[in-house]
Order: sequence, then structure tokens, then C-alpha cells
Amino acid sequence: MNRDLKVITERLDAGFQRRPQVRYQVMITNDPYDKTYNFFLNYQHRDRRLRSKPLHSVHDYRLEYLEQLIKGLRDHTKLTFEFVGFTGERWPSNQRLIQSRRLNDE
Repeated sequence: MNRDLKVITERLDAGFQRRPQVRYQVMITNDPYDKTYNFFLNYQHRDRRLRSKPLHSVHDYRLEYLEQLIKGLRDHTKLTFEFVGFTGERWPSNQRLIQSRRLNDE
């Protein structure tokens, strides 16, 4: 397990609390200006607003490296992943689209 994956999983485990009627998801954002990938834990209680907790910023700006991190995270947790800022980009291993459609605020 590399350093970035270890930091993300530790912070994810600390922030994830199994509470009833709370929706959790991991959001990965692409920041092309700073050349980083940012990881957040989003959670929303029923009938309340969405909250976001920053987990980590990855400065190795390669899709191959990001793909390895995502595989490690998927092995670690079963939470839903949301990708933001990856419109039109494809995974290097299988050429599938990372983000299928543009979000409203992009």
C-alpha cells in the first residue's frame, strides 16, 4: 500500500460512521490548474444539506496512478464513487469513460 492510499483510507475510516439515514460517498475531483486529484468524503443526513470532508490531495498527476489508487480504495470500501472534472477522459487500462456526463456546476 503506497503512502497516498494509506492516508486516504485512514482518513476515510475516521470520517465514516455507520449512522442510520445518512448517505455517504467518496468524491474524486480533477484540478487541472494545480495538477492534483482531490479526495472528499461527502455525507448527507436525511432532510439536511450535503456536507463534504476533505480527505487528501494527490500531487502525482497521472491517470495510471489514480487508477491504482481507485482500485485500492474499491478493495477497501464499498462506498459509491463520484468523479468530477473528468469529462471526456478515459481510464488507461480499458479505455472506458471516467465520467459519463458533465455535472451542472462544471
